[in-house]
Amino acid sequence: MSEFRIHHDVNELLSLLRVHGGEGAEVYIELLQKNRTPYVTTNVSAHSAKVKIAEFSRTPEDFLKKYDELKSKNTRHLDSLVYLLSKLTEDKETLHYLQQNAKERAELAANAATTSSTNFSMPSSTSKMSLQELEELRKQLGSVTANSSAQQPLELTRKILRDKQNKKNSGQPIPVFPSWVYERPALIGDFLIGTSLGTDTTVPIGTLPLASQESMIVEDLLYVLIGVDGRYITAQALMGRQNRAFSLDPNLDLSIKELVTRILPVAASYSAVTRFIEEKSSFEYGQVNHALAAAMRTLIKEYMILITQLEHLQRQGLLSLQKLWFYIQPTMRTLEILASLATSVDKGECMGGSTLSLLHDKTFNYTGDSQAQELCLYLTKAASVPYFEILEKWIYRGIINDPYSEFMVEEHELQKEKIQEDYNDKYWDQRYTVVQQQIPSFLQKMADKILSTGKYLNVVRECGRDVTCPVAKEVIYTLKERAYVEQIEKAYNYASKVLLDFLMEEKELVAHLRSIKHYFLMDQGDFFVHFMDLTEEELKKPVDDIITTRLEALLELALRMSTANTDPFKDDLKIDLMPHDLITQLLRVLAIETKQEKAIISAEPTELTLSGLEAFSFDYIVKWPLSLIINRKALTRYQMLFRHMFYCKHVERQLCNVWISNKTAKQFSLHSAKWFAGAFTLRQRMLNFVQNIQYYMMFEVMEPTWHILEKNLKLASNIDDVLSHHTSFLDNCLKDCMLTNPELLKIFSKLMSVCVMFTNCMQRFTQSMKLDSEMERLTLEHGTMLGPPTEEERAEEAAKKKLTSKLLAEHADSLHLTSGFEATINKFDSNFSTHLLDLLDKLSVYSTNDCEHSMLNIIYRLDFNGFYTERLEHMSAERSQKAPPLLPRL
Repeated sequence: MSEFRIHHDVNELLSLLRVHGGEGAEVYIELLQKNRTPYVTTNVSAHSAKVKIAEFSRTPEDFLKKYDELKSKNTRHLDSLVYLLSKLTEDKETLHYLQQNAKERAELAANAATTSSTNFSMPSSTSKMSLQELEELRKQLGSVTANSSAQQPLELTRKILRDKQNKKNSGQPIPVFPSWVYERPALIGDFLIGTSLGTDTTVPIGTLPLASQESMIVEDLLYVLIGVDGRYITAQALMGRQNRAFSLDPNLDLSIKELVTRILPVAASYSAVTRFIEEKSSFEYGQVNHALAAAMRTLIKEYMILITQLEHLQRQGLLSLQKLWFYIQPTMRTLEILASLATSVDKGECMGGSTLSLLHDKTFNYTGDSQAQELCLYLTKAASVPYFEILEKWIYRGIINDPYSEFMVEEHELQKEKIQEDYNDKYWDQRYTVVQQQIPSFLQKMADKILSTGKYLNVVRECGRDVTCPVAKEVIYTLKERAYVEQIEKAYNYASKVLLDFLMEEKELVAHLRSIKHYFLMDQGDFFVHFMDLTEEELKKPVDDIITTRLEALLELALRMSTANTDPFKDDLKIDLMPHDLITQLLRVLAIETKQEKAIISAEPTELTLSGLEAFSFDYIVKWPLSLIINRKALTRYQMLFRHMFYCKHVERQLCNVWISNKTAKQFSLHSAKWFAGAFTLRQRMLNFVQNIQYYMMFEVMEPTWHILEKNLKLASNIDDVLSHHTSFLDNCLKDCMLTNPELLKIFSKLMSVCVMFTNCMQRFTQSMKLDSEMERLTLEHGTMLGPPTEEERAEEAAKKKLTSKLLAEHADSLHLTSGFEATINKFDSNFSTHLLDLLDKLSVYSTNDCEHSMLNIIYRLDFNGFYTERLEHMSAERSQKAPPLLPRL
């Protein structure tokens, strides 16, 4: 069961039980995933569970009856459910809670029904009916029901099935029998109610001698055994899905009546089988049911030959009632099994794979009865032929030809090139899906491989290459599953190799991934230096004012001027301006399926317009079939990593620019050197933080994880392994770069904001002193055409510089005194230290709780000399003192 399905089921259960608050579904999902077992519930454990529940139940007969009914309908996961219920019977506390919950829900339902119900009153009966009149009325109602409602549901069922199949196969509607096939009941071969051979001139059988009674009853039985009413034996109208019942002349001799009663179940079975054959022969019920009905029809033909031979003996006067009973014995068991199968298929409304599951289970259930098992084996083999033909086309060529929706794999119409909207791997996960109800029980273990085999071949076919499995052999049903399991394994191995070789060698998957790594994971240093130098001014603008084509041109220039020029796939790199900043995007993604999801989605967008830098990201053009691996979901993860690192690189450049401007300011002897030195120290701490974070992400997270990915791709045996390894690579990078933890993400975002605000403040201060412009003006005076300066000019220039430095120093001091610059720097220092300590503290907690994270390395890099150790230990001690005592969990 997938993680999404577990999440959905847990939320559904909590909703049904009306459990609100608490720890939410995440805790229970984690427990379920940790305690999952690969073992399937066995028949032995299911049987013992059934016995345990029957002993626990107040009405064991009703429970066992319901269990048998569901089993006959071939209900999926029934044994697993019974096993779970048996475990619940042992847990008294949970049972008490469920009973209380059920009681509360019943009270709520009763209150709702009371408020919204309408009062109905039964008419009072003023006259009484006799028993005879009641019996007559019952018969009339029965005949009316048989004539009207017996046909209507079948017509309705056929219409529903036809509409469903035509919807899926819009281009090729299924054929339909002409209406006269259904309007002429005499064609069915079953009993026609009200058309018996009895007439007013029929001699009362009770007045005849015993020998004559026997002779006439034998003749009647021969009629009844082929679905025609006799003179003294007539079929009763059917009520729903019940077995056919017969009425005998009450004056018949008791000894004859007893023997006739033993023979009549054969006629009832014949009636059920005949109805099943005629009904399931309609196009709407699918090829498997057609094949099963055809196999049954073959057996019914042999039965008709037997009846013909018995009629020949009867005409010769050589057939007594005892002889008829003797000759019919072997056929009785056969027809009983056929009728049982027909009833089970009808009850379960089985089609395709579910019909084969039922037949397979019945075959195994008759293990002790060789003749019955042989009969079921014959029927299962015959019914499985069309199903296996569909299976062979799928696993050998990757084609589905399933007009009646019977196969375990269902095809959905999806456009493979719509990668821009494909955030959920739709083409690979949803183009072909497994239909659980249509998986035959004997192919249950191989269902995933069957799905994958056809998908692999289908991808290669979609690329215009015709593929046919060289080891293709006919798949034949057998009780020894190993025979067709081997065939499926061979086809799977071939399909895996064909697609993997196609993607790796012909489509150069690894080279494309390496190209994406160069740009999205900032592997090409010189390219990014060129690119950021070229686009710095453009990206400072609001996102609405940026001209995308200009950015594209600058990107092209940066690619051509750097080592990225040797990349053969560089032209696939594009510019993408996102509608949200990275933090908003990540918080929206992380809030999916949580309590905060609605709040975050419904929150009003910020009034601040995004700058080009905050909205900037790369995009990559991926063509089919590489879009199966590098899908939109994977590209979105790459974009998140890129935006995170790109912003860090931007902050680093800003801090370096502050360092450059501060180098110019150092030559002045300011009286307030103390607070200026504090600003320099803070800048250096920020720079150290940003550079160490970048080093950690690039060299301690991405590079090792990338090497693991390359190693795994070389060992991958199929495309699903490639998908899994690639997804795992991206997930690990996101997790270890702190992008999947909202708490760490918010703290990191605050740290980056403090750094940016500090750089802006320092730049404003530097500009206010006009250091850059003044020194530039003084230098430019020597760029004239008058030649090199004289000694007098040099002395004059030195005096001017000295005077300027003095004036600027006095200006800086006055600026400091008037604007409270020292307090501002102290505030920046305090905020940065607080957030940094908070980040280190949270990192130590998360890295301790989850040993898989490599986040502990950040602490070692940022706290390399133990500067923060004492304060971190103090915070840890305070946290442990404030922690509430653990409460026992219910």
